[in-house]
Amino acid sequence: MKKKVAVLVTDFVEDVEYTDPVKAIEDAGHDVTTIGFEKGTVTGKHGTKITIDQAISEVKPEDFDALFIPGGFSPDQLRADQRFVDFVKYFLAKNKLTASICHGPQLMIQTGLVHGRTMTSYLTVQPDLYYAGARIEDKPVVIDGNLITSREPKDLPVFNDAVVAALG
Repeated sequence: MKKKVAVLVTDFVEDVEYTDPVKAIEDAGHDVTTIGFEKGTVTGKHGTKITIDQAISEVKPEDFDALFIPGGFSPDQLRADQRFVDFVKYFLAKNKLTASICHGPQLMIQTGLVHGRTMTSYLTVQPDLYYAGARIEDKPVVIDGNLITSREPKDLPVFNDAVVAALG
């Protein structure tokens, strides 16, 4: 069954952490909606132009089956906006599929809902997750129920496989 996947990004997202999983999700037959501060275009850390399909003000989390948060500097910017925090909080609170790589879990920390979860992230974000109460496993991909996290671009093949498998 085709799933609707929300992707949260803004400027300075780690390009391949957006493009690679989105391609895998779309190739598996699912719909991706890229959500940002406003419709238009953002630019990844390495120059990739990414089209923002919907502004955060135009979407509701209940309209999506799953959430994906790529890394880079994007999650740190998004977590300063309560609308993005609330969007992520909905997925974690409702135990809906939530996937994130690298610095992406920074946005999850802001929700207050990582306590007790088993997760991974980029090396420098792992202490932040730990202090927020998460259990850290330094592995390419960590699956805790409907929460899938990964560390860095070299882990993308196993991360993509885990996300696509979880989408069904």
